[in-house]
Formats: sequence, structure tokens, C-alpha cells
Amino acid sequence: MGDLANSLSDPDVLRLENLDTDLRPPPSALEYTAKAVMDDNANSYLPFFGLDETRKAATSLVARMSGNAYDWKTECLISAGGLSGILNVLLATLEEGDEVLMTNPTYVGLINRVRLAGGVPQFVSLLPKQEGWRLDVEALKAMDTSKIKLALIMSPSMPTGCVLNVEEWQAIADVCKRADCWLLYDSAMERILFDNLKVIHPASLPGMRDRVITVGAASKEYRMIGWRVGWIVGPAPIMADVARVSISNVVCQTGIAMGAVAVAINEVNDGVKASTKIWEERRNLILEELKDYKVIKPQGGWSLLVDVSELGIDGPTASKLLLEKGKIAATAMVNWGSEITAKYVRLVYANEPVERLKGIKKRFDDALRTKDA
Repeated sequence: MGDLANSLSDPDVLRLENLDTDLRPPPSALEYTAKAVMDDNANSYLPFFGLDETRKAATSLVARMSGNAYDWKTECLISAGGLSGILNVLLATLEEGDEVLMTNPTYVGLINRVRLAGGVPQFVSLLPKQEGWRLDVEALKAMDTSKIKLALIMSPSMPTGCVLNVEEWQAIADVCKRADCWLLYDSAMERILFDNLKVIHPASLPGMRDRVITVGAASKEYRMIGWRVGWIVGPAPIMADVARVSISNVVCQTGIAMGAVAVAINEVNDGVKASTKIWEERRNLILEELKDYKVIKPQGGWSLLVDVSELGIDGPTASKLLLEKGKIAATAMVNWGSEITAKYVRLVYANEPVERLKGIKKRFDDALRTKDA
């Protein structure tokens, strides 16, 4: 969809298909990056596990969010982006045929990485409610956990924007204890929360510190997508295995970017709150304008889902019509979980300002409610 939208070369097309953002990174990180380009030390494979200052900063961030202490030397690695870190953890923890607990819908890139590592996704549904998405806790409690070796959970999740509450996190924690498995927490958007919600880090729950492996990234919260820097923080024994995978997989991270990420994490005025406020305003506008459509409210993150099944069409059809008749680039959710996800299209509101989003209702109406739609 991104390539198709680019090929149109039409500035009137709303770019709601890709997880980019128009909000800039912290100025201090930009300044650091400009200097790092000329730093010969940044032009190196070493150190394999990331710069010390970046590992320290990432460890400190996870410690603040979770309320736990971690040793940056033995319990933190820097990865070439968050998804690279997730794949490294999956390769270090899964054997062929192991089941991985995931929400449904969820990011297809996570699903494919589970499969690439030999794992088998075991889905638990996110249920669309008036207040937003809610985890099917009863189904989770009834789940057969005999083959589950890891739970891969993101909150706020993508593409739904679901933010798990304490009860839901506790239900996941109980499953992990029952299955005696790891909880791989994708924290890429954990502070992009709306409606005054607060961060709940799963490692803060009783007995979970030594089961949770946290993978974060600079891409979303710090608006540093192109830097390709992420981090993995978890218990020392499993991190030793992840380190071996890391060296064998991507080898090293982006040298000129790691120090800038450390600066961003340590920056008091990192722009996360201010950016979140802007993204929330964009979400609110879309929810108001599309109130006559079945839009499931996101409680955080960069995207939301529209259920188009009541219009008598599926996601791919809606995506095609929205681009052709409404000049909206939106992604169909086929394969983003079970077969049920085919009825959704995703809108990303991180890259278009409120001024351009105004009038999105008319675009939807022109595309999906005309006689020949």
C-alpha cells in the first residue's frame, strides 16, 4: 500500500497506511547524530552488545517503568531496532513447534517472526468494546498451556491500540506461571497512552521480574525510526543466550545512532508527553468524524481499526475503495491474526496533522457509501 500510494504522486492522498510520524526526534538526539557521523569510533562493529552509555540508559528506562533493578552489563543488550531484538529473543527461547501466546489481532510482523523462529502462534482474542479493546480473559484462563513456551505481548498493541489493564496483565502473568514460560514484552509504545492511562509494566507484577524480557525501541516514543536502535532487558541467564544469537544474527547495531538514542532516553524534555498529546488529538478527531462507522477506540499507540463487515465488504475491498475514491491510503488486516482480521482496515494517525485529517468522514462516505462502492 505504501508503494502504491507513492506511485500516485498525489499530495491529496492521506497517508494513513504506514507507521511513520511527522513529529521530530528530540533536538539533542539530532545534534548528537550530526556529530557522530564524523566520529571514527562510531564507524565500528564494536562493541558487539552496544555502547555502554546506551545500555545504561535503556536499563535505567526499563527499571523506571518496571520498578525493578537490572544490571546493565549482564541484563541488557542493544539491538538493531526493536523487531531485531524480538527475533533474537525468539531464536534464543523457542524450539521447533513451541507455542507462543499472542493477541488477535496483532502485528503480522510479530506473527511471522514467531514462525521464522519455529514457533506456532496460539491466539487469544481482543474483544471490541465501547471503551476500546479488551482481552478475552475467560478464554485465556481456559487455554491449554502445555505447549506454550513464551507469551509475546505488546501494550499498547498494534494495530488495535489496546492497552492492557491490571486484570488482563495479571491473567497473562498467571498463564506464564502455569506454563512456566517467558513473557516477551514489546514495549515500543508503552508511554503513548491516552485518556490519562498509566503504564503497567508486566515485570512489576508479583513474581514476574525473572520471567519478563522487555524489548523496546527508539522508533515510536522518541520518533527515531531511521536510527534503527532497540534494546533487550531481561534476566541474566537468558540474556546470555540472546547475546549469542545477537552476534550470530545482525552482529552489531548502527554505530552513529546508538549514542543519540542514549541522549534521547536521558533527555528530561524527550517530547514523549507532548507528542502523545498531539497523537491523541488526531485520534479524537478521527473517532468523532467516523462515529457512524464501526471504529474501535484505541487507548494508545499510533493506529486504530475500522470494522467494515457491516458495509458488506472486507478489508482488502475497503482498502482499495478508500484509495481510489477517498484518497486514503489504509492497510487491510488480512493475516494479522486469525481469519477474522480480514474484516478490518487500519488507519495510522501518527503521520498526518489534524488540519489534513479534517473531512475524513466525507472521504469515507465517498469511498464506502456510494452506490457503486
